[in-house]
Amino acid sequence: MTEQQTEAPVLVHVEGRAGHLVLNRPRALNALTHPMVRILESTLAAWAEDPAIDTVALSGAGERGLCAGGDIRTMHDDARDGDGTATERFWWDEYRLNARIARFPKPYVAFMDGIVMGGGVGVSAHGGVRVVTERSRVAMPETGIGFVPDVGGTYLLSRAPGELGTHLALTGGSVGAADALLCGLADHFVPSQRLEALRADLATVPAAEAVRRHAAAPEAGVLARARTWIDHCYAAETVEEIVRRLADSGEPEAKEAAETILAKSPTSVKVTLEAVRRARGLGSLEAVLAQEYRVSCVALRRPDMVEGVRAQIVDKDRNPQWSPATLEEVSAETVAGFFAPRGASRELTFD
Repeated sequence: MTEQQTEAPVLVHVEGRAGHLVLNRPRALNALTHPMVRILESTLAAWAEDPAIDTVALSGAGERGLCAGGDIRTMHDDARDGDGTATERFWWDEYRLNARIARFPKPYVAFMDGIVMGGGVGVSAHGGVRVVTERSRVAMPETGIGFVPDVGGTYLLSRAPGELGTHLALTGGSVGAADALLCGLADHFVPSQRLEALRADLATVPAAEAVRRHAAAPEAGVLARARTWIDHCYAAETVEEIVRRLADSGEPEAKEAAETILAKSPTSVKVTLEAVRRARGLGSLEAVLAQEYRVSCVALRRPDMVEGVRAQIVDKDRNPQWSPATLEEVSAETVAGFFAPRGASRELTFD
């Protein structure tokens, strides 16, 4: 591999019948940039038509994870100092990439090893063959930075069993391998020490067979035994009622979830609940992505996103000052405004 290839933000190479895409910003936990999205898009378009490629595999450079999400600092700076159009263009291409991955005509094997969050979920969990390991931590943590789950996250979470997806969406909590499988965010567990052998097998063996050779059963998760209180509490109509039920349930984990939600952006958690519930009624990933694009463009111009990224990523004081500061101050009209067509300068469309 040449020095130029090593420094590229996405490493693209072919081994036998498999095309490999390696997200290559390990110091930034492979956070996605606009150039990375364009490389992924153009390469997938070419490989979809290439008869020499049977399988595509996505992985991340370094030891920490596949991808921690989008380049939040760049979005923060654009929202604070610019007019937001650069971030809107990034989302336009990113969400279209998510849709391409979902409908990719060949096996798309996502190595969801380590941290997989936000945009990392978007480039992996829509694939046809999603592999997690004992090191996997999968999450959509957007409510903690004054944002709302995107990249098709509300589509995935809205289709998790019962109210598990609502719980993960509002709290921003991460899940390990077993719970990712339970929630429909992954398909197979492969121990991390077998990943290299799996990657090598993809060169000559069909993806389904290669994964079967190395798959195993993960250790038990935590969500299955929490279904009773999760399904009851999160079935409430409003965030305020969800929090009340969680606090009154008598379950320590439920009380902790209530406290977690109350620490998030009040606007974000209310819009997130509405987004997940609307996503349940939308018939396709593309329709949900179009909804998320409208919501994201509105959130970009609200104060909480800039403040949340400042507190969590930039200054790291972990003390965001949300505006408004309480759930009760976030009106139904404010929430509805995130879903209005005028929220984006243009509607997201797909080829």
